[in-house]
Amino acid sequence: MTTRRPVKGRHFLVGVIGSPADLEIAARMKQPPDLFELRLDCLWPILGKLERELAVLNAPKIITARDPREGGANGLTLARRSELLSRFLPHAKYLDVELRSARAFKPLLAQARKRNVGVVLSLHDFKSTPSSRSLRARAQAAKKLGADIFKVATRTNEPSDLARLIALLTDKSLGLPVAAMGMGRLGTISRPLLGAYGSALNYASLAKSQVEGQLPLDVLRSALAPARGQR
Repeated sequence: MTTRRPVKGRHFLVGVIGSPADLEIAARMKQPPDLFELRLDCLWPILGKLERELAVLNAPKIITARDPREGGANGLTLARRSELLSRFLPHAKYLDVELRSARAFKPLLAQARKRNVGVVLSLHDFKSTPSSRSLRARAQAAKKLGADIFKVATRTNEPSDLARLIALLTDKSLGLPVAAMGMGRLGTISRPLLGAYGSALNYASLAKSQVEGQLPLDVLRSALAPARGQR
């Protein structure tokens, strides 16, 4: 693995809303996470209900409408995804689009910056964890495209996969906050581990995990409490 020490500091918890059940739980939470992620590609059949519930979601929102090539639901086209993101942009604290989609969404990213909405450029690899060189190159590309955070979610079946993500998180030369998380055999252990090493955003499930390895919100909150300096 690695001998580097975890990075101390604030670690943001993100509760993922990707189903009607998630939305119901989020709407009545007395102790919400730091942020909610609205998976618009999953929620598009209930957008009216989502809009009615926005006022009672007592945390800032990340909005995303995932590319089908990176795990997006319902096979949404680029145009449909752009429409959804534009519709919910006024309610967003952060806009998350895939690094591969950044140029296609250039007008949308410009809108986000005008509204002072942060930009998360993301990479989702369900088959492997790319090499350290590839991860670094993609983080640098995200920075050049104006990302405020680079998010990477990869399959972590081996300790060496986790080591590469830790190396990315602790690479001070990037000059860009990184959110990292694992999926697969070591996905569960990756979430608190990478949070302790400084992952800017740490995603957790509300009703049901969206991907293999994603922890329930209360479990991840407890696991990260020492690193977060729990309030």
